[in-house]
Amino acid sequence: MLRKLDVQPCVFKGGLNIYSFIFSTLGWFAALPRRAKQGIILSIDLFLLLQAAWIAYSLRIGMFIYWNDAVAKLVALTLPTAVILFVATGVYSTIFRYAGLGMMRRLVRTFVLYSFVITIAITVGGISGIPRTLGILQPMVFFAFVMGSRIAIRFVIVELLGRHTFDGKVKRVLIYGAGNAGQQIASSLRTEPEINVVGFVDDDKQKARQSLDGTSIWWSGDIAQIISEKKVTDIFLAIPSTSRRKRRKIVESLGAFKVIVQTLPQVRDLAEGSVSIDDVRPVEIEDLLGREPVAPDKDLLGRTVLGKTVMVTGAGGSIGSELCRQIASIGAAKLILFEISEFSLYKIERELREAHVGASNIALEIVPMLGSVTDRQRLDEAFGGHAIDTVFHAAAYKHVPLVEANPIEAIRNNIIGTQELSDAAALAKISDFILISTDKAVRPTNVMGATKRAAEQILQSHAERSKLTRFSMVRFGNVLGSSGSVVPLFRSQIAAGGPITLTHKDITRYFMTIPEAAGLVIQAAGMAKGGEMFVLDMGKPITIEKLARTMVQLSGLTVRDMGNLDGDIEIIEVGLRPGEKLFEELLIGEAPQTTRHPRIMMAHEHFAEMAVIQSLLGEMRLCREGEQAIALLKQLVPEFDHRPLGSEAPGKHSAPEAQNDGSVQQAAE
Repeated sequence: MLRKLDVQPCVFKGGLNIYSFIFSTLGWFAALPRRAKQGIILSIDLFLLLQAAWIAYSLRIGMFIYWNDAVAKLVALTLPTAVILFVATGVYSTIFRYAGLGMMRRLVRTFVLYSFVITIAITVGGISGIPRTLGILQPMVFFAFVMGSRIAIRFVIVELLGRHTFDGKVKRVLIYGAGNAGQQIASSLRTEPEINVVGFVDDDKQKARQSLDGTSIWWSGDIAQIISEKKVTDIFLAIPSTSRRKRRKIVESLGAFKVIVQTLPQVRDLAEGSVSIDDVRPVEIEDLLGREPVAPDKDLLGRTVLGKTVMVTGAGGSIGSELCRQIASIGAAKLILFEISEFSLYKIERELREAHVGASNIALEIVPMLGSVTDRQRLDEAFGGHAIDTVFHAAAYKHVPLVEANPIEAIRNNIIGTQELSDAAALAKISDFILISTDKAVRPTNVMGATKRAAEQILQSHAERSKLTRFSMVRFGNVLGSSGSVVPLFRSQIAAGGPITLTHKDITRYFMTIPEAAGLVIQAAGMAKGGEMFVLDMGKPITIEKLARTMVQLSGLTVRDMGNLDGDIEIIEVGLRPGEKLFEELLIGEAPQTTRHPRIMMAHEHFAEMAVIQSLLGEMRLCREGEQAIALLKQLVPEFDHRPLGSEAPGKHSAPEAQNDGSVQQAAE
């Protein structure tokens, strides 16, 4: 289907629309085989060469003469020279739809050679009947004709044929950032018929009212007027060197407009070379809530990883898989992927092999192992078959409602599994053991948090007695985008048209990106001497309601509330659930100690004696009743203030989607 034009089309007597005829002809040309297209372009160049010879000669003698012996001699010299050089230098290998500066550079190089040959032959050598100045004049005219033809052909293919035959919805894009990245993105978008770049905006007022590649630049302070006048549907943030804080402010300022915001990654994430449309992606909540990175301490990263054999339990989970990626990139000699889920193990093993096996600078042996941390025989096989140096224990059941409904399995996996793993590690005399813990372990109100606090105490008791293995723990809050977290939930609710459900508008949570959390865990392990409780600096907490509103804005939609009854997505408060805290904590005690890393703190916390732990674990192994299991948990974790989930009467607030709110997000797996 052809788009309607704003002018009345000319019609031939037979009723044929002249525009339809033109576009049909262009479509026929575009559908030709590549060899045929090259032949047509060559024919056009030969015709232009004839015109260049005639015009150059006419300009030289001051009168129009289309053909005589001098013109014939000029054509006889220039035609074979042009054909040979154009073919030899690859002029006809250009794909005109994507022609740009590269095509122009190739043409310039070719014409430098062409001009050199013609100038030597005519101006220096001399040919009877041909004025010597034509050795300079003819190449100049011919170059202007050929360059003009290429620009015209590209315009016809991209602007006329590409855009006027596109029958989909055209996005009207405003590029935020009139710098090098913005210019490259605009250039890349010119070949996309579904995208129309309406202009640039920039924070630099001096760039306002100027143009970039013929496209207008406006000051960002006038963006509201620009969005309205130009009917902007999408905004591309082409500001890769801008800090996260500045980017967050820009996105928040765009939240008042019904536009979809997309972005380029930050400079450190972009590969060297030209920026293209493939680099543009939707703005993720991680881009806004993540903090400015702190340069990693390479000594800390390498101490427990570089050149060592490392085992990661829960290797296929959110935190476990990122630990594996970073451990592999740091330079471990061998990586043991210990995972109970076959599919998760398959995914992370395949990813790591594709990324690292065969790389010239990395010699990494990857060993996938299916197994449960509760299976002591399988653990002994792992430690006996491989000289493991370091264990990162990320395997755990973490989803609060599911763990609450299955307390015995949670105890078996999170507590007894930790004991079996730590016992096997101590027996194998490994160097370092690091437990991934969670802020839910601090004064827990649910079974999941209590099991993680119990696991911490197992490690603390081991550390007190161990002389060969350094046992330590790393505790942190929620990570963005982990399995079962609130971010994927909100995305699915927004995609379904809402509503977004949250339990309380004042709930606040700490957030951290998965890569930052994993990197800090590895660096904390590098500082361990045994028995430390490392606590990560999570930054400032944010309300879950603000998180929801920001995600709605990033989707190009608006929140429906009393101030905007015509909004797209409603946010519903369903009431705080039993066992859920308004605010999470990271410390049981007070005054954590600083460490050599600005975002890693350290605390020493109380724990039960080993004899007490062993006795209670023995009873837990035999336990078959949920109430008895919880009673044993309370003995092991005295601060456990159990508020069972789902104890309220069923009603409108107990819908499944209402249960997966901010409290379900969990940092550790």
